[in-house]
Amino acid sequence: MTRRSYQRLGEDARRNALLEATLDCLAEDGMGGASVRKIAERAGVSAGLIRHYFSSKDEMIHEAYAYLMGQLTGAAADSAHAASEGASQALAHFIAANVMQPNLSSRKVSLWATFIGRVRAGARYAEIHRDSYREFLDLLEALIHPVLVQHGRPAAPAACHGHAIALNGLIDGLWLEGSLGHGLYDPARLPVIALTAAEGILRLPDGTLVRAIAP
Repeated sequence: MTRRSYQRLGEDARRNALLEATLDCLAEDGMGGASVRKIAERAGVSAGLIRHYFSSKDEMIHEAYAYLMGQLTGAAADSAHAASEGASQALAHFIAANVMQPNLSSRKVSLWATFIGRVRAGARYAEIHRDSYREFLDLLEALIHPVLVQHGRPAAPAACHGHAIALNGLIDGLWLEGSLGHGLYDPARLPVIALTAAEGILRLPDGTLVRAIAP
């Protein structure tokens, strides 16, 4: 991206482009090598423009972490919102999107690992982690509830919350292993594996979620 083309972007697009450049530098050079100068060069802007949006490198790194987590959750939420055939399809699309591209990505899991290692030592990292986790659970709970009601399953808030925690664990594990590209299985199998396991966790009739994503 040239500096000239960058200047035509809106405020949000400019900020997001800087965050994308930050993530690129982190992926390539690690936390220690991602300097403000390198990030500015990657984005095609001056270091002064970066300071217009972020008061420090630390703030920029923190915001890049929040941006990454927002991308992951947002992609799954958008897939759920696009579902037009009821609650089961919306939940199925949300789960499946987490174990498919663009979320299924070695770059994204590598960046996630870079950030997650700092959660215990850094208050801001911990806050971002907690907020993104809460948002993800809230979305899952909202999607789970109508499916349980539809199938006559217990759907009290505590039950939905517990199921959301369990499904989050399932999704995280498959996302992490699938993104690593170790070659032990075809990642294209992951959506059906995830949905079959989710049916078991929620005690839904076999095929309830798997059929919801069938072409």
